Amino acid sequence: MKKRNVNLATAVVVNSTYAGQFAGEYIAAALLSASTIDDGGLTVKANIAFKEVIKKLVTGSIVTTAGCDFVPNSSVTLTERILEPKELQVNLQLCKYDFVEDWESQSMGFGLGQTLPPKFSDFMIAHVASEVAQNTEFCIWQGDTAGATHTSFDGFEKLIATSAAAGDIPAAQQVTAVVGGLLSTNIIDELSKVVDAIPAALYGKEDLFLYIGSKAAKLYVQALGGFGANGLGANGVANMGTQWWNNGSLTVNGVKIFVCPGMSDNKMYAAQRSNLYFGTGLLNSTNEVKTLDMADLDGSNNVRMIMRFTSGVQFGIASDLVEYA
Repeated sequence: MKKRNVNLATAVVVNSTYAGQFAGEYIAAALLSASTIDDGGLTVKANIAFKEVIKKLVTGSIVTTAGCDFVPNSSVTLTERILEPKELQVNLQLCKYDFVEDWESQSMGFGLGQTLPPKFSDFMIAHVASEVAQNTEFCIWQGDTAGATHTSFDGFEKLIATSAAAGDIPAAQQVTAVVGGLLSTNIIDELSKVVDAIPAALYGKEDLFLYIGSKAAKLYVQALGGFGANGLGANGVANMGTQWWNNGSLTVNGVKIFVCPGMSDNKMYAAQRSNLYFGTGLLNSTNEVKTLDMADLDGSNNVRMIMRFTSGVQFGIASDLVEYA
């Protein structure tokens, strides 16, 4: 009988911890892929180690009739608003046994040398990053640390409402939402109300946007597709009916529209991008991504995934905002 040479497979053990040099990039992908940020709707302030003070300068009437003497003719008021990103984390645990029979099991090694499939590890990091981005998008607008959902940090809806209640936003710039909510039959009128409330000094600014949610955007596209009552004719824009829009830009009465998927359905805001801030500490020591194999630590077949990062939003000058709520 002919003797066969048998080569025993060598178990390859991967060190238990990954905290690679690209951790910052993973965090950046997670946070900055939120739609409102990724599409350029906010001013991003990165590398905030703890908090950043946003200074606001307001002057009175500064132009007067000329004279020989120097006479101070205006008041200067310096106030500040604090942007303090909140420390957040993601903690997940996976069992390697769940992947033993998977088509990718060959890359896990054999016996006690099993490790999380590298491709799956990469997939999990990307998946978690996308989930973090989605949560960040909702928290940018609907975040409420005292609420039941989206509690990561306080969002613009809460911050602006608090400022409006305190009288920081002029009453003329607080637009009351229509009874019954936004509909395709009233969306143009409601958008126009917000534009009408924009201060004259802001109208026409390059970075001025009307921020609306996905529902309002869909209703506006639908309305422009053909409603005779709004003066558009039966076939809407360019007589194209519901085929007129192809994911291009939207404007209303000369103001650019910015669509924010994370915003509540019946809220809208007019603001300059330079007046809305997202803060994070992308490159500081609080940001990390790890996949941790627990086999060498507690003898289990679990793998843990950890993300740590900071996020927060703030606006600058309340009197330069228009709130529809």
